[in-house]
Amino acid sequence: MTQAAAPTADTVRRLVRSLLPDGGAVEIGPAGDGAPFTWLVGARYVLRLAPDRDAGTALRRELRLRELVRPHAGVAVPATVAHGEWADGLPCALDTRIPDGPGEYRTVSALGEADLAGLLSGLREVPVRQAETLGVPRVRPRSLESLKVAAAGAAERLRVADEFDPARLRQLTGAAAVQLGGRPDAAVLVHHGLGEGHLLVGADGRVCGVADWTGAVVGDPAEDIAGLALAVGAPAAVRAATLAGYGARPCLRGLWLARCEAVVRLADRLRGRTEEPLPALRARLRHAWEAILLERLTDLPDEGPL
Repeated sequence: MTQAAAPTADTVRRLVRSLLPDGGAVEIGPAGDGAPFTWLVGARYVLRLAPDRDAGTALRRELRLRELVRPHAGVAVPATVAHGEWADGLPCALDTRIPDGPGEYRTVSALGEADLAGLLSGLREVPVRQAETLGVPRVRPRSLESLKVAAAGAAERLRVADEFDPARLRQLTGAAAVQLGGRPDAAVLVHHGLGEGHLLVGADGRVCGVADWTGAVVGDPAEDIAGLALAVGAPAAVRAATLAGYGARPCLRGLWLARCEAVVRLADRLRGRTEEPLPALRARLRHAWEAILLERLTDLPDEGPL
């Protein structure tokens, strides 16, 4: 789909003046490199502009979804101050800015882990049918077996680059990958982007909030456990998931989804297939491969849908 040209500062200033009564006196600036459609508006707001019609559909859906999620999330979720269109058929939204973020790779405290547990518990409580009515897609669980095969090839390329020891992947046996298969009957609302910089952690280790819900799906809760492992480390992610009531199976599945994905994405970056920042990819690989005691389990109990 054709993407609109990135907005200029003058375009953004006019938008802010139309959306915010005192917008003319507020400083604006791009949110960062590689984010030409997201702008910071003073210290209190973020302006997001849909670059194409698909993104516009996702943005409109997100505005409704956040209102459904907010009573359950347990952490801050951005609120929309105003919205409209910035180009023909392309929406924009002026959101509140979550304070004390970002902090994607900060260590979470014990209280922060409790925040994460509350988030995972809350997402499980969001009515799935209502989310689907808003247009949130239902997605089948990924094949851990297929992801492991991809990670094995990627690990060899990382070995050559002296980035990773492929022997570490042997911990995930073929039998274990089958045993840790996804369960479609366990579908819940999944943020699906907690490992992409959308989890905001303060300097005190508490979770400030969760931004960007455009990628949310109804699907495998292990995906959010994986996202947490990439963002804050495997031990904290698994402790939070356990505190939220998840058993060994989804915790280990999330752990291995994160590990395999981190290997594949770093290898893709080194081959020039993506432009993701190398420091972030290396941090995610390091976090996902932190050891946890749960890995010593060799025979998983027959758990229910969690």
